[in-house]
Amino acid sequence: MMSGNYTSIDNQKVSGSVPAVLDPGHVTVQFQDSNLQTFPPSSAQGKISGGSHPPRDADDTFSKPVSGAEEPQQQGGWLRTFTVAAYKPYFDVDTSDVLERIRDSLFPFRGTFTEKTSSNPDLYGPFWICTTLIFVAASIGTFVTYIAHKFQNKEWNYDINLVTWSAGVFYGYVTVIPLALFVVLKYFSAPAGLVQLFCLYGYSLFIFIPALCLSIVPLEIFRWVIAGVAGFMSATFVALNLRAHIMSSGERWLLIVGAIFLLQLALAVVLKIYLFTVTV
Repeated sequence: MMSGNYTSIDNQKVSGSVPAVLDPGHVTVQFQDSNLQTFPPSSAQGKISGGSHPPRDADDTFSKPVSGAEEPQQQGGWLRTFTVAAYKPYFDVDTSDVLERIRDSLFPFRGTFTEKTSSNPDLYGPFWICTTLIFVAASIGTFVTYIAHKFQNKEWNYDINLVTWSAGVFYGYVTVIPLALFVVLKYFSAPAGLVQLFCLYGYSLFIFIPALCLSIVPLEIFRWVIAGVAGFMSATFVALNLRAHIMSSGERWLLIVGAIFLLQLALAVVLKIYLFTVTV
């Protein structure tokens, strides 16, 4: 039957067969499990910008392993390392997180810092701790030297190199040492997370802020005691938090932990000689 330009095929015989349509209930759609342990992270999710914690880096084996398939390579590859968005999750923490981690660094014998920060290590605290240390070291050192010169009626000149030297020491230490330790632990097949090492070493330096402030007291023996106590607490904090994870490297774990402890003490000695000592 024709109706205008349309043809009706009702009541007509159609030869052949029509392919059967699969039941939608039998269609299987597979989703690949996401793995948020990539470094740098592929998304910016955290307490402020998202509903979950910042992702961990790929080698973060301080915490429990995440089950599931490995995440495919993100678009852009490692070029994403040079973008600001790649590091945004590691700065996505609130004030309570930072204060709690600073408080933990002041109680080094607990050794629970790595467990508490295993799921969301941050770089915000380490960055501002190092920056504050640079400011405190330059200002306190300048003030103490100024007072010492005035008491002896000597001419005083400001040393700008104190700022650049402090910046090189603190920024360099919190960057180079974790990187070197990461390589060493990889060699000994010990678990290590690069971002978490940055986080641990950054917060370990907080104790030197009040120590620098106490160096105003014009007693050399008191300054040595303050530097020694601060160095011991900082070294104990780092060593005890890494001990449980380095023990898996075998019999050499004690040597590694001892080297970490002594290296942190060496930092305290360097700070005492160059920052806690006043010469007129």
